[in-house]
Formats: sequence, C-alpha cells, structure tokens
Amino acid sequence: MKPISPPNSNEPLTDSQIDRIIEMAWEDRTPFDAIKFQFGLVEADVKALMKKELKWSSYKLWRTRVENCKTKHSAKRNTDIVRFKCTRQRTISNNKISKR
Repeated sequence: MKPISPPNSNEPLTDSQIDRIIEMAWEDRTPFDAIKFQFGLVEADVKALMKKELKWSSYKLWRTRVENCKTKHSAKRNTDIVRFKCTRQRTISNNKISKR
C-alpha cells in the first residue's frame, strides 16, 4: 500500500499526523482550509485519506456529515468567522493545544 504524503513533500505522513488529520476531519468546526494550512492536504486528499483509513460504513457516515455541515467548507461558512481556532484557545504548536 502506498504511503500517504502531502502533495509538495516526499516524506510520508506519520501515524500520529494521520490520526490528527482524521480527528480534525471529524470535527465540525474545523474547516478543510485548516487541514490544508497545517498539513498541506486539500479536501480531495483528506477524502482519499479518510476512505483509506476508515471502515466503509464510517466513511459513508463522515461523508454525509461533511456534505451537510456548513462549517467545514469556507464557501458555506459564515463570513464573520475568519479564524481556524477558538478565541479562548491559545497558540497551537506541533498539533498540541497549549494549556491555559
């Protein structure tokens, strides 16, 4: 099986990065732009990763959820929201949220 890697990188994603991408993809408030910004994967790449890593039934549930979620796509998102993270959240470094 071919390892998954971002389009502009020769290095494959690690298991922890793949887990984080899946976690971000399941979150309703995390847009695909945030995944692209952090990992370099566009929406089509995330869909392919999810299809490869999830069970078929879980993938179908996720796709249905994403299609109906207004916050996952920038075009459907409220124009007042211009950030990737919660205002109460401090800086994110190496995919870890800093403690308050």
